[in-house]
Amino acid sequence: MRLKLILVVLFFTPFSLFAQTSKEKGLAEITLQKAKEYIGVLASDSLEGRKAGESGGLKASEYIKSTLLKVGVKPWRDTYYQPFESDRYPSLKMRNVLGYIPGKYQDEVVIVGAHYDHIGVKANKTNDSIYNGADDNASGTSAILQIAKAFVASGEKPLRTVIFALWDGEELGLLGSSYFVEDYSKNITFPLLTAPKIRGYINCDMIGRNKTEADYNYVACFFSPEKPVFKEWLQNDIAAYNLNLVPDFRSMDDSPGGSDHIPFSMRKIPVIFYNTDLHEDYHKPTDHADKINYEKVVNITKATYLNLWNMANLKDF
Repeated sequence: MRLKLILVVLFFTPFSLFAQTSKEKGLAEITLQKAKEYIGVLASDSLEGRKAGESGGLKASEYIKSTLLKVGVKPWRDTYYQPFESDRYPSLKMRNVLGYIPGKYQDEVVIVGAHYDHIGVKANKTNDSIYNGADDNASGTSAILQIAKAFVASGEKPLRTVIFALWDGEELGLLGSSYFVEDYSKNITFPLLTAPKIRGYINCDMIGRNKTEADYNYVACFFSPEKPVFKEWLQNDIAAYNLNLVPDFRSMDDSPGGSDHIPFSMRKIPVIFYNTDLHEDYHKPTDHADKINYEKVVNITKATYLNLWNMANLKDF
């Protein structure tokens, strides 16, 4: 009797309730386990605070490269590394890590990024000299790696090419993202004769902490004022996918400086910037992985993935 009842229920249940869209297949790949794994590695003592141009930063870039390769993301322009130098720091050999998924359109790209560098090792008045940077910005880096994995898992080729960017040298003055934007604008792609247009950029920087217990699901979401649809996307996706987030929407005009959305915004590229505000461990050796709100990181990662899906696949926005 029970078997007959189950069969009847299945027969009269719409197929759409069982079907999972490509977008949702990708979303299901974003997990608490992976957030803990990625942040745990990036914020470990073995990476020595991931200072740009030093051994810890190079190790971090190697880990990021191996992760992008493992999840099946192609290297941007045939190499994952984009080396660069800075006149202010001529002795440092820095490198962005860039992967991509080619889109159906050849003339448009969208980008999601986070900086992976931190401030390294330095003497202080405590017994801990390693500035692990779990929130700043292993948290944001973990989001980009999960989103890359999710896009591959969706099994769908996006309309626009998607670039996954992990920036170096942010702590020294947005060096990696600034270099990318400047270099990108100079490059000519045959046969288009111009670089594909960047339709939008999403930045994740420090997305894993609570200033107070009341801020457990708080996130600041800055967006370009000319794109109010970005706010609509997040509101709709929080409701549709039951994301435990309470967003504080702010115009990019009110955004704090000092993160990698700035070089894009200065080029009039629409941006979204996720951040959970400064906290007592900011730029201190106590910014450890055991203080991260992993549920929040996962929900912001999912929100960013859904934003990026819209940027990559909506014909107009």
